[in-house]
Amino acid sequence: MSVIKAEKIKKIYQETAVPVHALNGVDITIEAGEFTAIVGPSGCGKTTLLNILGGLDHPTEGKVVIDNTNITDMKDSKLIDFRLQNIGFVFQAYNLIPVLTSKENVEFIMLLQKKDKAERDKRAMSLLEEMGIADKANQRPSELSGGQQQRVAVARALASKPKVILADEPTANLDSKSTENLLDMMAQLNKEESATFVFSTHDQRVIDKAKRIVTLEDGVIISDVSK
Repeated sequence: MSVIKAEKIKKIYQETAVPVHALNGVDITIEAGEFTAIVGPSGCGKTTLLNILGGLDHPTEGKVVIDNTNITDMKDSKLIDFRLQNIGFVFQAYNLIPVLTSKENVEFIMLLQKKDKAERDKRAMSLLEEMGIADKANQRPSELSGGQQQRVAVARALASKPKVILADEPTANLDSKSTENLLDMMAQLNKEESATFVFSTHDQRVIDKAKRIVTLEDGVIISDVSK
C-alpha cells in the first residue's frame, strides 16, 4: 500500500537572476514499511524533494498524494493539521525546543494533537525507553550529546504515530558510534513497528542500511534500486 505518491514534481526557484530548476519531473511512490534513502550529490534536489513530499514546500508543478489525500493544493491551515497527524520529521539540526526537557519535547506534538496527559506521558516515556534514553527524560537539549538529541528528535517524530517519517541528513552532525546506534534503532523501529522511513542523505552508513536507494541527479531520478 502506498503512503506517498508524487507525480511529475517540478520545482523552480525564481528568486535568482537565472531560475534554478531544483526538480525536473520526479515520479516516486513510497510504500508502507519502506526504509528508503534518497541520495545524490549536493544540490541534486534531495532536500527539496523531501520537503515537498512532507508538505513543507509546494511544487511548481505536479502533485503529492499522502494516504489517499492530495496535499498539493491544500490550504496552509489544513496542511499544518494534516502534517501534524500524518508525518514525522527528523532534521539535521535536531530542532528541539531548548527550554523543554526531552520528555516535554517528545510530548509536544501530542499536546498539539490534544491528547490527554496520561496518554502523552505514557507514550513519551515508552519512546524514550525504546531510544535508550529514558534516564535523560528530564534533561534539556543543552545537557545532551548530539546523538542523544537526535534520538529525542526521532522519538518526537514517532510520537504522533505518523504514516511516514521523513529524515533530512539525520546523521550529518553525529560521530560514527552515535550514527551506528541511531541507524540500528531506526531499523529496529522499521521492522518492529512497520514505521516507514525516507532519508535524504549522502552518508554511506545510511545508504548501507537502506532497503531501497533512490538516486537523484540534476533534479531527476536516475536510479531506483531495492535491495
